[in-house]
Amino acid sequence: MSNIRSGEAFVACVVTALILGCVPAVFAQDRMPPIQVDDMTEAQKEVAAKYEAERGSTIGTGPWAPLLRTPEILRLMLDMRTHVRDRTLLGPRLSEFAMLIAAREWTQQYVWNAHRPAAVRAGLSREIITALAAGRRPQQMAEDEEILYDFCIELHRNKSVSDATYARALEAFNEEGIVEAVVIEGYYALIAMVMNTARTPLREGVSPPLVTFPR
Repeated sequence: MSNIRSGEAFVACVVTALILGCVPAVFAQDRMPPIQVDDMTEAQKEVAAKYEAERGSTIGTGPWAPLLRTPEILRLMLDMRTHVRDRTLLGPRLSEFAMLIAAREWTQQYVWNAHRPAAVRAGLSREIITALAAGRRPQQMAEDEEILYDFCIELHRNKSVSDATYARALEAFNEEGIVEAVVIEGYYALIAMVMNTARTPLREGVSPPLVTFPR
C-alpha cells in the first residue's frame, strides 16, 4: 500500500511540474516589482518625481517599475515615450498600429492591453486588431495601414526590409516617416524585452489578451 501511495505522490508531482511548466510567463512571479519610496535611491526618487509630474500618477507596474532600477535609462525612455505619443509624424492611428504590431510580435500582454483601446480611439478598426491578435495578416486594411504592416512585419521577422517594401514605404511616409516607424518598433520591442525579462504582470484581474505563437 505504501508503495502505491508513493507512486501516486510521484505521479502527482510530475503532473504538477508539467502544468506549471506550461503556464505562460505572464502568470510567473514578477522579478522586478515596484520599488517602494522608502527603498529608492536619490536618483530613483528624482526620476520618479519627473514621472509623476508628466503622468500625474506615481510609478506603478508596467515597464517603468523594472526600468526604475536604472534611473538614467528610465529618464531617456520617458523622453522617447513623449515623442512617440505626442509628436510622431505617422499620426495616432498608424502609430498605435505600429505599437500593436510590436506588442504582438513579442507577445507583450501589458503593451497590447494598454494600447488596444488607444488604437480603437485613434481609428484603427476592430477587425484589424482582432486579426493581428490572432497572428493573421489583417484583411481590408487601408493602403497606408497595409504598407506599414508589411514594413514592420518584415523588419521583425526578416531583420531587414526588401527593396519593394521599402519603396512603397518611402512613397507613403518619406524618409522621416520610415525612421519614425523603425523607432516605434524598436522602442516597443525594447519595452517588451524589459517586461518579458522582468515578467511584469498585467494589472490584477486582467486576463492575458494574447496567445503565445507556436515555437
